[in-house]
Amino acid sequence: MGKIDEVKEILTTLRVAMTIAFGVLVITIGSLLKRYDDALIDMLFWAGVVFSIFILGTIIALVVNISKKTKEIGEL
Repeated sequence: MGKIDEVKEILTTLRVAMTIAFGVLVITIGSLLKRYDDALIDMLFWAGVVFSIFILGTIIALVVNISKKTKEIGEL
């Protein structure tokens, strides 16, 4: 397998991971909003907030890696 094919495979995997992360974030925030509307501000709510922040950090890291890999393809 050539170097460009390897980089394209990694890029595709990163894009799929980002899509899954966005889906998890949407579901988590939706659940948090429901708990907030139901006035259930408890430990589970705050754990969801922390998890949402973690997922946002993960998405940012994925976007940075996608950008690097895209530039790497341009250099090949």
